Amino acid sequence: DLTQLILGIDRDSAALKKVGNEKNKAVKEMIKKVIKICRQKKKYIGICGQAPSDFPEFAEFLVEQGIESMSLNPDTVIKTTLTVAKKEKQLKGRAGK
Repeated sequence: DLTQLILGIDRDSAALKKVGNEKNKAVKEMIKKVIKICRQKKKYIGICGQAPSDFPEFAEFLVEQGIESMSLNPDTVIKTTLTVAKKEKQLKGRAGK
């Protein structure tokens, strides 16, 4: 729903799937801003939707931005959790340097 609102497109249109998904730069920028503001105000921030399950790189992006939780499809929980854990470990390694 957020993607549809930001881009002003029909999310169910097959013709727009390549440009009208959560990997779109405008969508990612908006999510980045929202996460930053919530973290600054000490508000819990999580996300639900298909993107973290469909796009592992999007789940990594969310972790990089400081998301606190994300919903996942049952069939992707293990794979995405491993992706998230790997990204969190990388970020901890950078912070320790």
